[in-house]
Amino acid sequence: MLFVRHATTPGMRTACFPSDEEADPAGLAKAGALRSTATFMAVSAVWAAPARAALQTARAMGLPSREAAALAEADCGRWRGLSFDRVAREEPEALACWLTEPGAAPHGGESRAAHAVRVANWLDSVRDEPDQVAVCEVGTIRAALAHALRLDPLGAARFDVAPLSTTELVVARDGWRIVHVNRKV
Repeated sequence: MLFVRHATTPGMRTACFPSDEEADPAGLAKAGALRSTATFMAVSAVWAAPARAALQTARAMGLPSREAAALAEADCGRWRGLSFDRVAREEPEALACWLTEPGAAPHGGESRAAHAVRVANWLDSVRDEPDQVAVCEVGTIRAALAHALRLDPLGAARFDVAPLSTTELVVARDGWRIVHVNRKV
């Protein structure tokens, strides 16, 4: 399974909690250039998170995709689209709780633990299909890494995953093996 983090959005550049934004035109142009790399030549299935930026990135890469709700970023509830700094100023205790407790959802959305379970279940459900690509957001890629490494969602938050980078997992006898993380193509 090859994960591609979608192209940059305005909210990503300003450190905002995810919202359903359009991808930047410059990022989509770079995504189009990715398609010609050998990495994407023999793809059997392409999945995309329901976020506009993920769907646009897959299209820009010339990869017809199937939308997978399970690949959506965790629902940030009332924090959707707000800057991290603003939430830190206005709700410091709630933010601290969310950063330290995987099961916490003080924003009224989905906890990172619930998101991780959703992603792990989806990942295991498609494990027998070879040569797949999933275009999605950073939290979903981190949740997949957490599943592969048997980490809690907080441990996986330490992975840096740049826009348009790839992270590859392959099926192993006892779960998943990580081939690479955050490779810039």
